[in-house]
Amino acid sequence: MALEADLHDALRTLAATPRLLVALDFDGTLAPLVQRAEDARALPASAEAVRALAGLPDTTTALISGRALGSLRAVAEPPTDTMLIGSHGAETWTGPDGAPLALTPEQEDLLARAVDVIEQVVADHEGTRIEFKPAGVVLHTRTAADDVADSAVSAARAELARIEGLSVTDGKRVLEISVIKADKGQGLALLREAAGATAVLFAGDDVTDEHAQRTLGPDDVGIRIGPGETSAAFTVATPEDFAEVLQELVALRSSGARS
Repeated sequence: MALEADLHDALRTLAATPRLLVALDFDGTLAPLVQRAEDARALPASAEAVRALAGLPDTTTALISGRALGSLRAVAEPPTDTMLIGSHGAETWTGPDGAPLALTPEQEDLLARAVDVIEQVVADHEGTRIEFKPAGVVLHTRTAADDVADSAVSAARAELARIEGLSVTDGKRVLEISVIKADKGQGLALLREAAGATAVLFAGDDVTDEHAQRTLGPDDVGIRIGPGETSAAFTVATPEDFAEVLQELVALRSSGARS
């Protein structure tokens, strides 16, 4: 894929920033979407580009994902110093001194009630699956028939509406339930501050990534992967195309674009 001229120009300007933060979604961005979440892996070209960026001076890499941190680490195998945001912002890792996530007794009770709802929905809807997170639970419908998936989400939403204090978010064939109200916009703001970034590249493929896209400023670059309404300034069609974007950013930043 040849990069469009306006995207190439934006990357060149971005590459010249004094302190660059490259914050990326994982599934559907660095890795193609797969039916089983545990089978996802970053495209080799994307993984190599992220490692290269992490090794450049004054450049910070980060992954910001809906996955729990443990799952994200397992599938992404990020460079050692890469900062991590998991569970759509509910979990953060900005270094070894960071405190682990701890729920209050009230949040633990909310989570247990939400888990009960999703376990019953999964039992009643063939092909759906449950995923457990430290601060939430997820209903996966990617492996269910479309009508079953719709029925499962409707049933889950109806029951979850009876439980006050939950955050419920739709994604691509997932329903995310959390006892902590957080989103990727808040997560990106935390990363920006921790990195002391003067500009940010953020890329994602899902509706949950739009919270982060809407926080970007004029010196930042936002990229949407795939179709859909977006606040991002740029769109590429596939994770494979985005790998080329990352490779170009590596070339520009390492070739003295800051000079």
